[in-house]
Order: sequence, then C-alpha cells, then structure tokens
Amino acid sequence: MQAEEGLRERLIRVGGELLDTEGPSGVSLREIARHAGVSHGAPRRYFPTHLELLSAIAREGFTDLATRVNSTLAGVAGDPRDRLAALARVYLDFAATRRGRYELMFRHDLLESGHLRLRDTSLPLFRLLTDLVAQARPEPEPPAQVVAGALWANLHGLVQLWNWGSLTLATGATDPGALLDATLTAHLGPAA
Repeated sequence: MQAEEGLRERLIRVGGELLDTEGPSGVSLREIARHAGVSHGAPRRYFPTHLELLSAIAREGFTDLATRVNSTLAGVAGDPRDRLAALARVYLDFAATRRGRYELMFRHDLLESGHLRLRDTSLPLFRLLTDLVAQARPEPEPPAQVVAGALWANLHGLVQLWNWGSLTLATGATDPGALLDATLTAHLGPAA
C-alpha cells in the first residue's frame, strides 16, 4: 500500500483484491472495510451503496485493462491482425489474473454505470477493437462493429470456458493459444 493512498483508493484496491480471490458474490462493504482496516461504516462516506463501490472497482479494472492493452500495442508495430492477436492475449491474461474483476466489469446489468461513467472506460476499448477489425478486414459487410462485437463475444466465451476448465476438458488444450488463433481466423479469415 502506498503511503499517500487515500481511503477511497484503498477501498477500491482492497475490493478488487477480494473480488479476485472471492468472486463478486463474496464481497460486501463490511468485508471490504474489514480488509481495508477501517470501520464497517467508513466506505459509505465514498460509496453510499455496495453497487457504487463495485462500479468504482469495475471502472478501475477497465482502466487497468486499457493501460495493459495500450502498453502492449505500443510494442506491436504494423499488421492489424498481429495487433488484434496481442490485444486478445492481453484480454485473456487479464481475465486469468484478475478473474473476479473481469467477471464484474462486464455486468452492466448489475453496475450503476451511468452514475460513475463506467462506459467512459469500457467503450474506448471496444472502439479500439472495432478499429483494428476494420483495418484487418476491410470488407464492408458485415460492418466492422458487428464483426468486432462477434469477436468480443467469442473472446468472452473463450475466457469463461477456459477459466471454468471446460475447454481443457473438451479439447485437451493446455494453452488457449490455438483456440485464440482459431477465433481470429473465424472472424477475420485466414492469415495472409
């Protein structure tokens, strides 16, 4: 913990750590407060509801994911398909290492995303995905946004089935790399 870390930031950090170990259903304001070393009422100063704290944790998760994606893409020059593959690997890695946050981040039905502007951090990642898809497959039909949505849904399914162990059981795969390659080929066509 950084010395200058404020209580709000500490609650978000501790909440995210608990999400990664306990999952969304095992995290309450009281539990976050206990792990942050504050009274059970202290989080309410910053987060009047549990959903507001979860939304703040999700927002931080999207910021973290975007930082990881941008850092990785800065080192991948040129080919949009290579950049898409790098983005997808970061996405898979994030989902594996920040599993609870990842599960929470895409639950817009649960989160009070309008109040804390969660979409301001989530939609730029989708726009980046859409832009890369448009560059990788310039065909106008179906539109890049539709292909990006299908690719994202496929990646999300790949993540979930991988995390649950279903794909390893069904395919015998010990690494999701071949599945990721097949996913990109299915949505973008064969690599040149």
